[in-house]
Amino acid sequence: MGYVSAVPVPQPRARAASAPDSAGSRRSLAAGLLLGAAGATVVLLASGQIWAEGKAAVGGGTLPLSADGQDVTGLPAALAVVGLAALVAVFAVRGGGRLLVAALLALSGLGAGLSAWAGASDSEALDERAAQTTGDAAATVDALSHTAWPYVTAAGGLLILLAGLLALRYGKRWPTMSGRYERDGTPRPRKAPRTAPDPDRPEELWKALDRGEDPTRDA
Repeated sequence: MGYVSAVPVPQPRARAASAPDSAGSRRSLAAGLLLGAAGATVVLLASGQIWAEGKAAVGGGTLPLSADGQDVTGLPAALAVVGLAALVAVFAVRGGGRLLVAALLALSGLGAGLSAWAGASDSEALDERAAQTTGDAAATVDALSHTAWPYVTAAGGLLILLAGLLALRYGKRWPTMSGRYERDGTPRPRKAPRTAPDPDRPEELWKALDRGEDPTRDA
């Protein structure tokens, strides 16, 4: 009769099951960071470009005028800055606070995209510029045209929105910015205290001198 061991054999299934989850968490983390940073950069850069162009009648001629995104609306750029701050704050909080910050990230992207989309057909900024230039409060702009930059800005807001949605869906698996705790919240093992060098081993005395320590001092 053969010998039967009563010791249970470890099963590797739990580790194998956690590996895909960890890989998915890293992918969602990388995607969220990339989308959020890229979206905010696009919004900030595109909102400084020319959004609208036109001509105002001055005397017997016309005066070309233009307005950039900041002249039309400063909301997309402001929300992009809020989105960047929220993207960093996602890693500084956990639990319910992380969900709130992720929601703020998503809302900032949505607001930036919608305000940029609305500014794509705005004419008030150029009308105000025409009134200031001509000194006529009733002056308006003719031959009004818009560039593609408002839509580029809206696309950047969409990227921020996607980053926020990723944080809402997978953010609870992302690590926090903490130097004392691991991802599972357990304290990291502390380094063992350094012991005094053994006087019978000259190589330890030399190593202590190289580190700037006094080998004659007791630990």
